[in-house]
Amino acid sequence: MNLAISFALLSLLFAGINDVAFKYYSRKERSKGMYVFGIGVIWTVLQVMTFRVQGTTFLLDQNTLLFGLMAGVFLTISNILLIESLTYIDVSLGSTIYRLNTIGVIVLSVFFLREPLGLLKSLGIVSGVIGASLLYHKQYSSSTNNAVFIVSFTSAVLASLARAAYGVTAKAGISQDADPNAMLLLFSSSWIIGGACYARLREKRFRLTAKKVLYSLLSGILVFLIVNSLMLAIKHGEASIAIPVANLSFVIALFLSIVLKIEVLTPRKLCAVGCAVVSIILLSQA
Repeated sequence: MNLAISFALLSLLFAGINDVAFKYYSRKERSKGMYVFGIGVIWTVLQVMTFRVQGTTFLLDQNTLLFGLMAGVFLTISNILLIESLTYIDVSLGSTIYRLNTIGVIVLSVFFLREPLGLLKSLGIVSGVIGASLLYHKQYSSSTNNAVFIVSFTSAVLASLARAAYGVTAKAGISQDADPNAMLLLFSSSWIIGGACYARLREKRFRLTAKKVLYSLLSGILVFLIVNSLMLAIKHGEASIAIPVANLSFVIALFLSIVLKIEVLTPRKLCAVGCAVVSIILLSQA
């Protein structure tokens, strides 16, 4: 179990660093689609190399393709929305909302998988909503900038919901005997296709620059480490413990953003992060 916690903490650390990298990238007018495209390429290459070294085999059947592609689309959309949202909101807000996707997973599971909603889950949801509400504050004076902030905040919420949909879809796929290794490659490939489509169709540009390559290389390596550290944590322990620990990465994101002077620590943010931590703990115990 100690080994599982260690890998989960590594996943937490890498995710927190990557959220800050997302923030740094999004602060300037750069193509988010090309960023996601580059991350997908790096992640896929590293994942294929790892599987080849391990001698991993794949089963690409109908269920694996169906659930793998659906989950991959949700995952890609969630990260594009997260990166877009971080253009105008603090990383502490965007990262916390995104990592509270466990709330979305529970809500979707209640409605679509007919799972029960107990007291602990209800308290966890309430605590998470309070945390997000404390972090929500309009950062601009003009009505135009307030509107931009609201759109960015909404994008972060939608990113969390899309991430929750990914979790529910992947969970449903595993329950239908889909191959998890093949699904993982479908996830990374979805970033490549989704990022390219977003860059070409939405942003109307498809061009790599040296900085985009460097950011993509950094985040591609981090995403690979996030995913594989979490997989190792689950392999050596219980998913019900490893996943909630990894989802606490917003604490690292907040700490780094303060150290790097991206934002300022306030009592309000401390209370909000505390509520979010309590939320994830309650939801993991339910």
